[in-house]
Amino acid sequence: MAVYELTLPLDDATVEKLQVGDIIYLNGQVCTARDIAHLKLRELADAGKPFPEDLRGGAIFHAGPVMKKDAQGKWYLSVIGPTTSIRMEPHADFVGQQGVKVIIGKGGMGDGTKAALQKYKQVYVQACPGCAVVLAAGIVGTKEPHWFEHGMPEAMWPLQAKHFGPFLVTMDSHGNSRYDKVRDYAQKVEKEILATK
Repeated sequence: MAVYELTLPLDDATVEKLQVGDIIYLNGQVCTARDIAHLKLRELADAGKPFPEDLRGGAIFHAGPVMKKDAQGKWYLSVIGPTTSIRMEPHADFVGQQGVKVIIGKGGMGDGTKAALQKYKQVYVQACPGCAVVLAAGIVGTKEPHWFEHGMPEAMWPLQAKHFGPFLVTMDSHGNSRYDKVRDYAQKVEKEILATK
């Protein structure tokens, strides 16, 4: 296991050195993207229109942050925690095509994502659920949101990160998945237990 302090955007070589079990902290822009944001990005791509943010080499976070405004009317982050990532599985290859290098979320993703991570040189990292206040300490600012008309959680928030994390690499660009290992072990133990009955 290694610990990395990374500055976005990332290149392929940096991503390829990351292995399952490594811990990373991020600096630079991280965009939140839940269900609606993924659909909006696909609409723009299908129409040949530019994205509101440059995702190449960047990171997206499957999260719905709680944002507030200060006395000057500027947005700031209150808390942020991950949402379940498997809902975004249908968009795995599309996200890879856009040059995203880091996907932050909760609970892991499926075989489509595992293939896309290898094809496009990406990693999936686990954000610890229940640590929304700790994670928020790594966000030092935000730009104006996109698609806010769909609600605060579903909007895309371009967050400015500094020592944002820690995040655990659980799916890497070499086809390794912590979730596969956990599942295989659980199935093995289940068979052993059932065999004793």
